[in-house]
Amino acid sequence: MSTPISLAPAAPLAAADPQLGVIRKLQLRILPFAMLLYLVSFLDRLNVGFAAFTMNKQIGLTPATFGLGSGLFFLGYVAVQVPSNLLLWRVGARVWIARVVIAWGFVSFASAFVIGPYSFYTMRFLLGVTESGFFPGMLLYLSAWFPARQRASAIAMFMAAAPLSTALGSPISGALMELPRFAGLANWQWLYIIESLPAILLGFLTLRVFTDTPDHASWLTAGERSWLKSTLAAEHVEATPGEDGLRATWAVLREPRVLTLAFIYSGTSAGLYALGFWAPLLIKQFGHSSHIVGWLNALPAVVAVAGMVIWARNSDRTLERNWHVAIPCLIGSIGLIWAGTAQATPAVILALAAASFGVNASKGPIWAIPSQFLSGARAAAGIGLMNSLGNLGGFFGPLFIGWTKDRWGTYAGGLDVVAAMMALSAIVMAVSGRFMHRGTSASV
Repeated sequence: MSTPISLAPAAPLAAADPQLGVIRKLQLRILPFAMLLYLVSFLDRLNVGFAAFTMNKQIGLTPATFGLGSGLFFLGYVAVQVPSNLLLWRVGARVWIARVVIAWGFVSFASAFVIGPYSFYTMRFLLGVTESGFFPGMLLYLSAWFPARQRASAIAMFMAAAPLSTALGSPISGALMELPRFAGLANWQWLYIIESLPAILLGFLTLRVFTDTPDHASWLTAGERSWLKSTLAAEHVEATPGEDGLRATWAVLREPRVLTLAFIYSGTSAGLYALGFWAPLLIKQFGHSSHIVGWLNALPAVVAVAGMVIWARNSDRTLERNWHVAIPCLIGSIGLIWAGTAQATPAVILALAAASFGVNASKGPIWAIPSQFLSGARAAAGIGLMNSLGNLGGFFGPLFIGWTKDRWGTYAGGLDVVAAMMALSAIVMAVSGRFMHRGTSASV
């Protein structure tokens, strides 16, 4: 049996520890560009919430059909997640992630030319298919570079790009939705076109920026590469010799911890995308212009960015994961319920800030858990499966909100359903306890 994970603060690093220089280089070389890619990813999947201001009426979408189309992204996203991650593990992150980014950029561009509900459904599904390999692939990539003591912080910094995308992208999207018709295209069409171009350009740049493994990192010294490789090797769970993709996938399907984490993650995904797709419309119902909605929608995201980074650092400092997932889920649940009952703009912004902190702060700690008991092909399959099943919450959350808005004319019922999903995630994470760490090494 492995040594229990200590909840005490980690000992300070010695000044001469090579870890100091290596981690700093990893943070400067890998994280900024990874964050930029994820920021653009979120911008392209969530700008539909702003496009809806005029697109819905122009192409004939009701709240229910908009909710369905928004959620169909996740059916495509789920469909090819595991095979995509296994292919990344086989061919390398640099080429595979570049392919993914370029592909979703072109699909996002094409979304400007939807003409009705069915073409909208199709493009949302295809956007999910093309984006599906990015997020789990990046988690696998970060796990291959950052040691356990820095992993939750690294993942949280990477994932901070999601609320940061809202903070920076919302004012831009709001401003684009004020454009007059130009060259025969409406403002929502220009929104898709303009915001798709960074993905296409960054996809090609990925080939120059990313390095597949520490073995090929010419920007590390020989001593730094040696330290990093030995540290990561000491933390990795032994892979089964000769285990291929199909065997790894089957092994992961029988791993209760992966399935439990996927269930927990589904609640946070439901909350995340309920906010992403519906928060702009929730704020706009108070009569604000598109430009003002953009700025107001950015405020909760600023809270989320700061909160999730601080929260993840505390999780790394104490090496505690479970409560660092459960507590934010509970806060997010309360925030969603409050947002559904708020009667004024200040109240709804505060409620959305609480909800945004909750759904985002849980991300770093929960994604630091799988690499404690998975490696190699199992890690590729496990991260893909967890993200795939977990993102089903992203399908059901927006769908519930659109359905209840159509039926009762209010967002409250759908937000309550999503809040219940997050509360259940908090409960399951809290009671999982040491079960999640069974079979992990003391070093992680």
